[in-house]
Amino acid sequence: MTLAAQRSPQPPDPVGVRVVAEADHAGVVELTRELVRIPSRAGIDSYEPVIDHLTAWLSRHRLTPAVLRDDTGAPVAVTAEVSGERPGPHWVLDACLDTAPFGDEDRWTHPPASGHLADGWLWGRGSSDSKAAVAIFSHLAARLATAAGRLHGRLTLLFDLDEHTGGFAGAKTFFEGPDAPGDVAGVMIGYPGNDHLVTGGRGVHRAQLHVHGVASHSGGSRTTPGAIAKAAHLVRELTGRPLPAETTEHFPLPPKLTVTAISGGEGYSVTPDLCTLSIDIRTTPTFDATAATELLAQSASDIDKEWPGTPPTLLQHHQTWPPYALPPTSPLRTALIDAAGAHGLRVRPKVAGPSNIGNYLAGLAIPATAGFGVTYQGLHATDERIQTDTIPAVQATYHTALEHLLGTPSGADTA
Repeated sequence: MTLAAQRSPQPPDPVGVRVVAEADHAGVVELTRELVRIPSRAGIDSYEPVIDHLTAWLSRHRLTPAVLRDDTGAPVAVTAEVSGERPGPHWVLDACLDTAPFGDEDRWTHPPASGHLADGWLWGRGSSDSKAAVAIFSHLAARLATAAGRLHGRLTLLFDLDEHTGGFAGAKTFFEGPDAPGDVAGVMIGYPGNDHLVTGGRGVHRAQLHVHGVASHSGGSRTTPGAIAKAAHLVRELTGRPLPAETTEHFPLPPKLTVTAISGGEGYSVTPDLCTLSIDIRTTPTFDATAATELLAQSASDIDKEWPGTPPTLLQHHQTWPPYALPPTSPLRTALIDAAGAHGLRVRPKVAGPSNIGNYLAGLAIPATAGFGVTYQGLHATDERIQTDTIPAVQATYHTALEHLLGTPSGADTA
């Protein structure tokens, strides 16, 4: 039976939604396998083959896909839209179509582009992050497209092709490009793991400290202050400074500072005059980017004073995303947690330590959830795989949540 033939004039109840998800299960598994078998490693593989395959699938299922491109013409995302016939909010389902690298292929139990099925697991790079979510969301959009007459608002699929590079050009092009919708009520990100729903995350503030010394011949009679020694002093200062420990009920994590890279020096015979430190600071509502900048600047200034005769340290900012946490009253948060409960899943809200694209969206004042998806192992590691029997409950949860969010003009509770 075709999807169109199964059109229902009334919103399905959770039982009906689960029946639909079970009917789609084999198709979701097969589409996931097909996508895994097309390597789409960020910065390594051409994205055109996986784009062609996915857009062909979407077109066959009554959707109209589009390919977003950056200023150079390179593809950065695949989108498709389901428009309800009644006015209402605009929701987005987001998942990345690119993947991490394979690593050492000889260490994989099954080849990373095999899409191998064994003992209830589907193996391959990108199976969990996030080609299973792409397959689930694609099937869900195809289902909702048959019920446009009763939907309020619209739903957009956003499948990013620049997530694992850290560039997020797909999301940035969609949300901030010349054709940005400007009316997005919320985003649901299909990262894997179904024991929690990520409703917030520590922010990220990344900077480099360019530490200066005075160059000289390392074997000469004159000793000059070397940049590496000065930088080591600054590292001790940064890692020794206490960060505020206070947390709140809705944001239980403290900030964190990590020196992630050190670069400096040339060979053996030169006392270096430059050493660069890369600093990653995870921020919170009580220790934000401003506080992080002040800490870096003050630490650098203090060390500069202890190294007279050296040029001052230069602070260069690279990336800032704010911390965020959806309130318990958030319609997006409530819809997904309640929907999961309706399908027998005990899902707890979680503020994550690592940042995610939800932090970027928070900077645009767009609510987002993440980290609800299939059960997985080996994320970004050897033998990445997903547990296939967890797919129907995940699809049914998102389906039920969207039936609520698209079921009324406001997408909010009407009781």
